[in-house]
Amino acid sequence: MSLKRSQFKSKSGFIMAAAGSAVGLGNIWGFPTQVAENGGAAFVLVYLALTFLLAYPVLIVEMTIGRYAQSSVVSALGSFSDNKLASKIGYGVGCYAIIVACLMLSFYAIVSGWLFAYLVAAISSIFGISTFENWLHEFSVSRNLIFSAIFASVTIYVVSKGVEKGIEKWSKTLMPILLIILIFLAGYTLTLPGALEGLKIYLLPDFSSLLDPRIFINALGQSFFSLSLGVGGMIVYGSYLSKNENIPKIGAMVAVFDASIAFLAGLLIIPALYAALHYGANIYDANGLLTSGENLIFEVLPILFDIMGVSGIIVSVLFFFLLSIAALTSAISILEVPVSLVIEKRDLTRPKATVFTGGAVFTISALTIMNFDVLFPFTLDFTTKYSITIISVIFCVYVGWIWKRTNLLKELQSGNPEIENSLFWKIWPNYVKYVCPVLIALIFSQFFR
Repeated sequence: MSLKRSQFKSKSGFIMAAAGSAVGLGNIWGFPTQVAENGGAAFVLVYLALTFLLAYPVLIVEMTIGRYAQSSVVSALGSFSDNKLASKIGYGVGCYAIIVACLMLSFYAIVSGWLFAYLVAAISSIFGISTFENWLHEFSVSRNLIFSAIFASVTIYVVSKGVEKGIEKWSKTLMPILLIILIFLAGYTLTLPGALEGLKIYLLPDFSSLLDPRIFINALGQSFFSLSLGVGGMIVYGSYLSKNENIPKIGAMVAVFDASIAFLAGLLIIPALYAALHYGANIYDANGLLTSGENLIFEVLPILFDIMGVSGIIVSVLFFFLLSIAALTSAISILEVPVSLVIEKRDLTRPKATVFTGGAVFTISALTIMNFDVLFPFTLDFTTKYSITIISVIFCVYVGWIWKRTNLLKELQSGNPEIENSLFWKIWPNYVKYVCPVLIALIFSQFFR
């Protein structure tokens, strides 16, 4: 805690970086996939409700922990209490969060490598390089290793530049581009034949679907995954936040931005599925359900782009460029989690710490690629369905039960002196102490039924 911490230069820089962390594959790849798997509009309603009832309060927890501790997630959780047992448990939870962050980034690099490959393939089609394009579309070990390495290298480069010149600068550049492309593509897709049928599925809920507990389980995991909760990313970003900033207000901006991007992504992809159906593509799996998972992005939508002709090539380039931006903005925040620890504990320069950590994570990616059928689904479920939820509950417990209320209030007052008299302060501390852990536990318990 004695080390001088870097800081975001501006409020807008932090919001763009935090929103970039939140807006990633969880929104543009994961959210539409979950919508397709879980009955359309009913899932959208549950996701939006849980984002603001559970994910937003936890986001404030992480940001407040980070700004107070001014350290890595490991040191932060070990510093809340004078009780040695609580400190040791906190230290252990911090280490668990680091492991989860590394595993999450390892599969991020793989999926993002696919996106880079499809982006290059879309560009190659413009020049008629069919052999190269076909190789880029093939699911092969060589392709996956090469493009995962490319993505990892770009992520390492950005993070190695630091908070201001790397994370903040790139986020402020990329996020507006992402938003413009997403709005354009969503608007264009809705003009395609068949798209309005998809729009109905996306916006008109079948309330009987709410009787299925899996919708709540998946929506909870999706809301936490899309906001980058449970891995310490927002704790680390919070540690770079100025003491003058109003955490609840900034957190609300990030949550709204994140949910809006997810909603727009669904508005793009679900209607696009039905447009593909109109043109003759098969959008249903063997069980008669909407195609989801990786097939949604990498098999069904390219068929639509091919059918569209020249305009499809342009849309394809923009689409996979959009996904690549989203992946990068999230990946840099996840990599920052272990990098901040290595800098803190090993006294390495940022470039050396970033290359060391990024190289270690890519090694995990390479092992996963070579044992894909076993390790990839395990890593995906272990991180996004189980671990981030468990860790988020523990974060709430530490803030609600272990951190002294006076210290918590003092930290929030540094950015908002009048917060003690606000409705937020009257509700939030007890909400994260009692309500969040209980609600998360109730939803999570459905895994074991």
